[in-house]
Amino acid sequence: MRANYRMQRLFVATDLVQGQPFEVDPAQAHYLLNVLRMAEGSELLVFNGRDGEWLASVAAAGKKKASLVPLGQTRAQPRRPDLLCCFAPLKQGRLDYMVQKAVEMGAGTLQPVITQHTQMSTVGIDRLQANALEAAEQCGILAVPVVNEVIKLERLLWEWEEGRRLIFCDEGVATNNPLEILSTVRERRLGVLVGPEGGFSDDERRQLRGLPFVTPIPLGPRILRADTAAVAALAVVQAAIGDWR
Repeated sequence: MRANYRMQRLFVATDLVQGQPFEVDPAQAHYLLNVLRMAEGSELLVFNGRDGEWLASVAAAGKKKASLVPLGQTRAQPRRPDLLCCFAPLKQGRLDYMVQKAVEMGAGTLQPVITQHTQMSTVGIDRLQANALEAAEQCGILAVPVVNEVIKLERLLWEWEEGRRLIFCDEGVATNNPLEILSTVRERRLGVLVGPEGGFSDDERRQLRGLPFVTPIPLGPRILRADTAAVAALAVVQAAIGDWR
């Protein structure tokens, strides 16, 4: 069943059981009562990443507190997408955008990776998770993506999961057409790796190109910012060998 985009959606941490009321946290209560102007009896959709999506109503509303009661499940819980998005951390605004769009494009796991030219060495994992949840709320996504702790590129490649193909966005590929290259990929378990604003170093590119599980692809004839490149890469992978087919 497709998502209902006309109703407000809210992520909650609690288990969802029909007829069992629960209290939302203060920030969510403020949003529902003071921003959306909901009152007792107002309906919305809630999800927790485990129990599917539920129609719920505001059961009690005060100045700073609100309770919701699940009325019935509207969509069953799907599996989390198996697409892994690996990216070098960017400056805050661009990183927020990239994470949100990666979730919208079907990434099930977000993996920050430190490369030689990465400008941001620290990553706020809580902020990334909040952006992922916001994208899930807005886009009808029920399987909330996982945000992993940041790791170095060397460790990512050393620990790479057997049987998963890594699509490496390489500006040095001779062709401009990624579709011809992707048509040769037979694995259905995929990861996408996008570099930092300064690109990958020559040593990193040589290392990646020498690994049997890595497939380098171009992203067309134009130079793209790192956040744009991540969205473009996920789009072309989903269209060519992912879940858009």
